[in-house]
Amino acid sequence: MTKKVIDGIETDLTAEEELALTAANNAYAAGSADRAMAHLRSARTEILIESDWMANSDVTMTDAWKTYRQALRDITKTYSSMSDDGFTFPTK
Repeated sequence: MTKKVIDGIETDLTAEEELALTAANNAYAAGSADRAMAHLRSARTEILIESDWMANSDVTMTDAWKTYRQALRDITKTYSSMSDDGFTFPTK
């Protein structure tokens, strides 16, 4: 049984508290894939922002830059997490 501390005294959780804790833990575990993808997208977006200047109208973007930026945008089609086997960001 899981314990809680109230006023410095350790006691068992009630059945209702135990159920609520289990539900919260299950919900958190179920969202792990979503959190991993959000983390990947966030990191990818930061890298894209660093090269946004290349997309300005007064800059002629080379094919290499276009390919690099497209590979960054497409990375979520191949990977769902930065801890996936073989994961690496494209090289500039």
